[in-house]
Amino acid sequence: MILYLDMTAGIAGDMFLGALVDLGVPVEWLKEKLSAVLNGFDLRTEIVFRSHLRAVNLYVDVTDHVTHRHYTTIRQMIESADLPETVRTNALTAFKHIALAESRIHGKDIETVHFHEIGGIDSLVDIIGGFLALDYLGVEQVAATPVPLGSGTIQCAHGTIPVPVPATVAILKGLEVTGSDAKTEIVTPTGASIVATLAPQFGVMPDMRIEKVGYGAGKRDIGASVPNLLRLVLGSPAAVKNSGENILSDQVHVLYSNVDDMSPESLGFVMDRLMDKGALDVSFTPAFMKKNRPATRIEVICRKDQLQTLSTILLSETTTIGVRYHICDRMILRREPVMVETSLGRVNAKKITTPGGQARIIPEYDDCKHKAQEHKLPFYQVYERILAESNSIA
Repeated sequence: MILYLDMTAGIAGDMFLGALVDLGVPVEWLKEKLSAVLNGFDLRTEIVFRSHLRAVNLYVDVTDHVTHRHYTTIRQMIESADLPETVRTNALTAFKHIALAESRIHGKDIETVHFHEIGGIDSLVDIIGGFLALDYLGVEQVAATPVPLGSGTIQCAHGTIPVPVPATVAILKGLEVTGSDAKTEIVTPTGASIVATLAPQFGVMPDMRIEKVGYGAGKRDIGASVPNLLRLVLGSPAAVKNSGENILSDQVHVLYSNVDDMSPESLGFVMDRLMDKGALDVSFTPAFMKKNRPATRIEVICRKDQLQTLSTILLSETTTIGVRYHICDRMILRREPVMVETSLGRVNAKKITTPGGQARIIPEYDDCKHKAQEHKLPFYQVYERILAESNSIA
């Protein structure tokens, strides 16, 4: 799925999570998942109207009133939590953005940085909950308007400071920003860290088929010509023009690197690491390099938000000294996850629709493997049986 962030009136953590709830993420599901990480909070929502536009106003009711936490404490909480790997990685990245900003601003080592307002349970809920919600919705690609910045001053733990606050400016370094007529803070450090972590493609809304629109409400009068709302537009990849509705357009990043001095065992480990960290696909191709050396070409396909993480793995866990990458447009067949009933039990699968409209079911490898182990049958027999039974009812 594709998510477009319309940040005309800015972004804060509660606005982001509220808009995701408006897109269909259940509040009770969020509370259950977050309770595995955090204690001392409750979530509630209400429907409000801003300039006659309906929106979700999300509240984090806190019973744990600790607001000062060190970065190392928060990092350990997230690392030890039972979270999907992409959620854990994104949450760690978001708080690292904040910690690096605070480190630069206050001249402290990152390991000794402690957060004031950002260290509270509400900010932890906003950031971790936001990435859990993105995972729930199956978001793979993010685009956004440039980040708008307000003006004026606000009061915080450090006294009266200018808007945008120093932490927000530091976090947004390298991202596209624009001015606003808002006379107060409209992009918080929490909101900025979410945007920086998602690393969206900035500009107009990408080609997509709109599925849902969600609005998250801000809680202050921003003194601007637009209502204090964050709009999120969720959609699926658009069909390629003149190619039928079942051929979709998509955009990915492709990373390349060549190595000529690594063992097959080491390369296998690297492939597992890349896939665990969110790569869409990894392949190895035999190659010949200078001085006629046999080598391996590593190719990784990923989304933009995984580019930095996967490049770091290649640079730190292989012998390469460089990684090339480019943006790649591609055409893909329409697909959707399905659950199929078979004689061996329920199995997760993908339903693929061909350009001519025919459907075929492809069972997931892990489910077939588990069924083979459960029924003590050869894998190929299990796979062929599930494939045949699934497609007979497709």
